[in-house]
Amino acid sequence: MTAQIINGTALAKQIKNSLALNVKQATTKGHRPPCLVVILIGNNPASEIYVKNKHVACHAVGIKSISHVLPDTTNEEDLLSLINALNQDSHIDGILVQLPLPKHINPEHIIEKIDPAKDVDGFHPHNLGRLAQRRPLLRPCTPYGVIKILENTTQPIQGLNAVVIGASNIVGRPMALELLLVGCTTTICHRFTKPADLARHITTADIVIAAVGKPGIIKGEWIKPGSIVIDVGITRIADGTIKGDIEFDAAKERAGWITPVPGGVGPMTIAMLLENTWKAYQKLMGQVLTPLPH
Repeated sequence: MTAQIINGTALAKQIKNSLALNVKQATTKGHRPPCLVVILIGNNPASEIYVKNKHVACHAVGIKSISHVLPDTTNEEDLLSLINALNQDSHIDGILVQLPLPKHINPEHIIEKIDPAKDVDGFHPHNLGRLAQRRPLLRPCTPYGVIKILENTTQPIQGLNAVVIGASNIVGRPMALELLLVGCTTTICHRFTKPADLARHITTADIVIAAVGKPGIIKGEWIKPGSIVIDVGITRIADGTIKGDIEFDAAKERAGWITPVPGGVGPMTIAMLLENTWKAYQKLMGQVLTPLPH
């Protein structure tokens, strides 16, 4: 068996094309375009690349994007003051603070300050709570992108056994909530999971979602034949290549579907950010701007 490679880039392009039509439809009627503000603290090269990619994606679908690039000496009080001003600006639909932040700034304080209606990352406790209550509004982008990928396989996923490796607030925990929402039997493995138990859980999983950030931590031989394998992990190793958490070459000989790294989950994360911005825009405009189907 050789797995079907899930092309996240192609799927993200379909979503962005539909969003571009939605935005054009709105602006043709005389409405302003959606607007996303990205705040970047310091000069982390990886963060700068992520922010640039987000701006390029916004431009491609007609979303206005604004950057606030602040020095790494920026204090928490000044950052909170900026966010408060953005919260009050009715011309701004989405606010994203690029993580990680400098050590002297508490990310939880910053995320909680963002207006939940403009929290296009989906990290605010209000939005995570809505997801936990099965009434999602703005959803964490990477987990939501993974759900779109699972749906795109056209395989019935309700009732399947799903294992999430990693329990971060950004991916692992909300990913488990998303899987519960679609009716999966869901297990979370984390740093306290015993190695033997990790392998055992994965070998019985119909869906494996790895979000650890440790190249090759998931062995290909553990993958259940025919399963759906989603690799969220992305790490640049010493030779400059990018690797995921899963031993791709071995896993693809056992899985039914698998995402590559890069080109799998990453593009979908940005597509979901744009979709969240569109949803926030619709709500802030106070009217129904009928979206076109994806």
